[in-house]
Amino acid sequence: MDWSAPLDGYCERLGPGLWAEPLNLVSNAAFVIAAIWCWRRSEGLGLPRLLSALLFIIGIGSALFHSFATVWAMLADVLPIAVFILAYVYAANRVFWRWPVWLSGLGAAGFVPWALLLTPLFATLPFFEVSAFYWPVPLLIALYAVLLWRRWPMVGRGMALGAGLLCLSLAFRSIDETLCEALPAGTHFAWHGLNGVMLGWMIELIRRALLAGAPAAR
Repeated sequence: MDWSAPLDGYCERLGPGLWAEPLNLVSNAAFVIAAIWCWRRSEGLGLPRLLSALLFIIGIGSALFHSFATVWAMLADVLPIAVFILAYVYAANRVFWRWPVWLSGLGAAGFVPWALLLTPLFATLPFFEVSAFYWPVPLLIALYAVLLWRRWPMVGRGMALGAGLLCLSLAFRSIDETLCEALPAGTHFAWHGLNGVMLGWMIELIRRALLAGAPAAR
């Protein structure tokens, strides 16, 4: 594999160069700002701080990808996202369901077959196929929202908000290349901005749930 092979998947990039995607690059500040905000609010709370650190790395990895646009930079972009998803599912299982460590880890590992099963299905659907590998995530968040709505309304509503924000940000990611003629800069930068807000909110939800404590079983 040629790790330095150039990649071009966005409207804004018209050629090689570090500044070929200025909006896509600068908009990664949303991840960094959200990570710092969440870190400062989570003093003494291990899981939110871990997630904040991972969010910061996501911002750096995405910035590298939209700067260099190579195979190695793509991996620097997608691998932190995958780690964050698994870490968040683990954290949600521990905090929202109060599962033991081993069961929370098993539940997080269960995201892998979940994604492998659903990604090909989304890939067959118009509009959804562009971001097929991401759509299983808001679906899982929405499922958690439904299951938690009565047991822990604050968390259920918060997860529903997160799912909605992610669907909106994915819509901007998915229409980027279809609007190249009308919007030469594309819409991928909006995916970064909205996703930064969404991920920051999801970490904040973990923090609030930890401080509130789990509700009594019903």
